[in-house]
Amino acid sequence: MFLLLEVAPPMKRMIAKVAGTAAAAMTMALVPLAGTSYAAGCSGSGCDNLGPVSQACDGDATTKATAVNGNGFKAELRWSGACQAGWVRVTSPSGSQWWPRYGSIEKWLGPGTDFQRSLTVQFPYQAGSDWSNMLGSGSAYYRVCISDNGNVTCSNFW
Repeated sequence: MFLLLEVAPPMKRMIAKVAGTAAAAMTMALVPLAGTSYAAGCSGSGCDNLGPVSQACDGDATTKATAVNGNGFKAELRWSGACQAGWVRVTSPSGSQWWPRYGSIEKWLGPGTDFQRSLTVQFPYQAGSDWSNMLGSGSAYYRVCISDNGNVTCSNFW
């Protein structure tokens, strides 16, 4: 024996609306999973002092120059072609550090002439990496430097 209930027309409309809303919500939730590409959030000097990760500039980044000092500290000039901006990534060797050391990125109009600006980041006290904010310009020259207890080691200009 089956009991057959008839649903009133207003209730049918409400059920249809709820089902339609749920289907639309599920579709919208899955759209970002379909291979969305993210555009860079800034370009050139518009990237100055912004974070490479927050601006989606780290995705195409490559290392263009490196400085390594005698204590094993490394500074890399990371460059994003999409953002036309660079930053310094610093890496500390293994073991604890006793005093602060810094890595910097410098922006120049020419290689060694007409200094424009620099940004600095402190090396981690333990083994690991960190990075600075960006400096941008497609026509500037850049280098990275390590400041270690009064001694400075810099990369070549790029």
